[in-house]
Amino acid sequence: MGPDAPSTRTYPPKPVDVYLFATCLVDQFAPEAGLATVQLIEREGIAVHFPEEQTCCGQPAYSSGYPDEARAVARRQLDLFPQPWPVVVPSGSCAAMMRHHYPKLFADDPVLLAKAVELAERIFELTEFLVHVAGFSRDDCGEPCTVALHTSCQARREMGVHETSGALLAKLAGVDVAVQARAEECCGFGGTFAVRHPDISEAIVSDKVASLKDSGAQRVVSADCGCLFNILGRAAKQDELAGRKEASLPGEHIASFLWRRTGGQP
Repeated sequence: MGPDAPSTRTYPPKPVDVYLFATCLVDQFAPEAGLATVQLIEREGIAVHFPEEQTCCGQPAYSSGYPDEARAVARRQLDLFPQPWPVVVPSGSCAAMMRHHYPKLFADDPVLLAKAVELAERIFELTEFLVHVAGFSRDDCGEPCTVALHTSCQARREMGVHETSGALLAKLAGVDVAVQARAEECCGFGGTFAVRHPDISEAIVSDKVASLKDSGAQRVVSADCGCLFNILGRAAKQDELAGRKEASLPGEHIASFLWRRTGGQP
């Protein structure tokens, strides 16, 4: 199972129910993005179900070279979504893990492989779901602003959802999407990469922050909290070192941004 593209994936009709796989970072550090995800979907007339037993998708262990540990974590998720509903994930990297790598993890177990493949086919990244399944189209209620979009490596290269994130922002009449140089480049987070190679990660994210600022954007939005926190954290550190009291590069998850811009509460 390889990278997705809008022209190759078959999308289902708008459902009555969906599951939400919230992701660790949203659950622990950005609950407002999780709430905005639920609000965006429910406003489209779709009921959102949240299995409370869900944990991590297993990507940190998998990308660090620990397939057995990743398999143990992923195994816990396979039976949490028994109904044939879409599973919406507000993270391109976690969605890519579940859609493209779960079948690889269970390739040697026919029973679990069947479950992994069935679940993988129902995994949708949030912006992908809003555009191709929910038919999201809402008027922009916000003041004019200029934003830059950052898309994670997995979201761009494995899920192809940089296109759907961009399409959602482009539909907002008051939003000007700034063009950053080398938009396809990594932010330096890379899950445990930022911990294991901090100096390299810092250099990469410093380049990314400079590129975003040079674009003229007033803020950055992303559909992946890992990238977003890495970028905002580096920008905040630069502000601190420069003695700036206000954030030079604020930002938020695209779910929160969309909800606020289309009539939701701040």
